[in-house]
Amino acid sequence: MKKNRSALFALLLVQLFYGVTYTFANDVIDGGYMQPYGFILFRVALAAVLFWVFSLWTPKEKIDREDYPKFMITAFFGVALNMLAFFKGLQFTTPINGSVIMVTTPIIVLILSAILLREKITKVKVLGILAGLSGALILSVYNQSTRVGDNVLLGNLLVLVNAISYGYYLILVKKLTNKYHPYTFIKWLFLFGTIFVLPFGYKELVAVNWSSFTPYIWFSALFVVVCATFATYLLNPIALRKLSATTVSTFVYVQPIIAGVFAIMMGSDRLSTIKVLAAGLIFLGVYLVSKNPHQHASK
Repeated sequence: MKKNRSALFALLLVQLFYGVTYTFANDVIDGGYMQPYGFILFRVALAAVLFWVFSLWTPKEKIDREDYPKFMITAFFGVALNMLAFFKGLQFTTPINGSVIMVTTPIIVLILSAILLREKITKVKVLGILAGLSGALILSVYNQSTRVGDNVLLGNLLVLVNAISYGYYLILVKKLTNKYHPYTFIKWLFLFGTIFVLPFGYKELVAVNWSSFTPYIWFSALFVVVCATFATYLLNPIALRKLSATTVSTFVYVQPIIAGVFAIMMGSDRLSTIKVLAAGLIFLGVYLVSKNPHQHASK
């Protein structure tokens, strides 16, 4: 029981870190301190250094030559495209919007599994997909931001691209994590990820005026690297060893709550009827998609 408690605590920390990251990353980017792609290179490169230093105390494994292309493809979708779309999307949308759109990930995984793995989709799950996508559409089309320079439709679309990329990454990663220790996989993931984002973020990163950073901006930027990247990727494997994948995946629903409350407290976003309605449809969709077909059949 105590072991499960430690795993649940690890999961709560992961969602807490992810939830508040929407506001911290948004403040760094919207404040003009770092451009999105520069911030991504900053995040991925520093995290890669931390993972490789940490690997000095983890099991040593040799990577089979034929698996390197698989690592590279996984890094492209799980780090490069995923994070580039997410941070660029945050430049144009709000923290609450971004966190709610990300909850569509289980729906996207289901759709991709049906296409790529030919898994069967029940009628209930189809209703779930329609409800979730309707919520995302309402949030993108009818919700407006009062901040100068925002483009909610474009921002939400980019966050959705991020969710699709991450969903595909979850499908790709299964075989690799079964073959290699999670920490071995992570260090190579971020090494290749750094190589992929380097061409996009180099010019923006070298143009950063580091002397303009306030203590809060330094804290926000480093929090994204240390807590929302390094720590979360270390904590997730701990939880996966002690809890089922289903239990772990359900904790993603906590993110919008944490992100919304924190963003409102920090004055980075505000609640509206449209956001509540859209969030309700998305949560309904995720519930129907995650629903056990056997439970449905027994009713």
